[in-house]
Amino acid sequence: MKTSGLVYIVVMFIFLMSSSLFVHDVRSDGHEKEEPVSYYKQIVPILKRSCQGCHHPGDPNADFIVTSYAELKRGGMGGEAIIPNKPDDSLIIELITGDPPAMPQNQEPLTDEEVALFRRWILEGAKDDTPTDADKTDEEVPVYTVPPVISAMTFSPDGNTLAVSGVREILLYDTENYEIKERFVGKARRIQSIVYTKDGKTIGVAGGSPAQFGEVQLWDATTNKLIKTIRSTYDTIYGLSFSPDAKRVAFGSSDKTVRVISIDDEKELVKFDNHSDWVFGTVFSTDGTHFVSCSRDTALKLVEVDTGSFVDDVNSSNKGYGEINAIARHPNADQVLSVGEDRIPRLYRMFRQRRRDVGNTDFNLIRAYEAQAGSIDAVAFSADGNKFAVGSSAGEVRVYNVSDGKRLLTVEADTVSVFAIAFHPEGTQLAAGGFDGKVRIFDVQTGDLLNVFMSVPIETAASEDITLAVSGMT
Repeated sequence: MKTSGLVYIVVMFIFLMSSSLFVHDVRSDGHEKEEPVSYYKQIVPILKRSCQGCHHPGDPNADFIVTSYAELKRGGMGGEAIIPNKPDDSLIIELITGDPPAMPQNQEPLTDEEVALFRRWILEGAKDDTPTDADKTDEEVPVYTVPPVISAMTFSPDGNTLAVSGVREILLYDTENYEIKERFVGKARRIQSIVYTKDGKTIGVAGGSPAQFGEVQLWDATTNKLIKTIRSTYDTIYGLSFSPDAKRVAFGSSDKTVRVISIDDEKELVKFDNHSDWVFGTVFSTDGTHFVSCSRDTALKLVEVDTGSFVDDVNSSNKGYGEINAIARHPNADQVLSVGEDRIPRLYRMFRQRRRDVGNTDFNLIRAYEAQAGSIDAVAFSADGNKFAVGSSAGEVRVYNVSDGKRLLTVEADTVSVFAIAFHPEGTQLAAGGFDGKVRIFDVQTGDLLNVFMSVPIETAASEDITLAVSGMT
């Protein structure tokens, strides 16, 4: 018994000692035992959150761009930002660890854990593990438990379809019964514009994901297939418009620019940067030679497409009218209707007929219409150009005669605020949507509410009433 007991003790002692040595080995070399740091999964999210705002191609502070691996590695005016296996020689480490850190500017510094991730990633070779299909569209349709704000809608030229914005998608409704017949899912989280080409063959969708990318999607309206995606800028884009020949698109952006892109080869034909604030709308002239853009800077600017040259301030933007939120061009004339925070719709000639005077008189103004009950965020002409509608933060939609400004209709179109409106091509119906996520269809002549429905399917686990209460929309 004594012998066997002694053997047992010796065996256990050897086992414990070997285990201790093994554990010590793991801990002393723990760096190699950990999973390598992932550039795509761990480094990129930090860059998007804290660095892309100042270091993107549209505004590369110190010529340093962090929106792609190649640009990040290249560095900027200070030299190479990433030197594999040498964190202490890599500029990025110096920038994020200074006292105070040079990056990010005007934000909280990276945490010690985040800095350690960068160090370890570089020490491990600073490898790019971005998947080859990283930009592939996720075709799985979104699932909703609360309704999203409706930011864009339009009818197809034949009137058979109503396209409505969702989150990362647009939903196409059959106007016979207003049932969903198709859903187009893309990568852009926010949808700000939906526009059909005049022949109805192509649907243009514009939006983006804030501080990441702006995106234009072009969809085949016959096959319901994505034709192409055009990425531009590093933030959400607004106010998409097609040239009359459908060969070009124009749009504005939060980077204060207007871009005109050739659809066929995706070449940027114009980058107009004469605005001083976000650009919310663009419209082409009837012959496609010019465009007008509107901005929060209160200006309507006329630009020649072929040269990108600034031609004229269409309005007298120094009159204190306030931010312009949206514009629409008359279907048959070179006239543009602007709306915004001062609550007054204004119709302008696109091309000046009278020279400016010393007082900068608003000579291009054709008519200023009735003031609305709230800031105006949506405007649309009827297909014949005889009527227009505006939607405001008062939850109202009002319809007017273009010629004499007579108010024809007032309807309650949202419980809070209206952000999107569209006339049916026949002019008999008007669709509206906004904050509460419901689409409302009105008879243009009588104002009768013909239909009302949620813009997206809501999970059956929650009724519409519960959904609205949860989202604060009641």
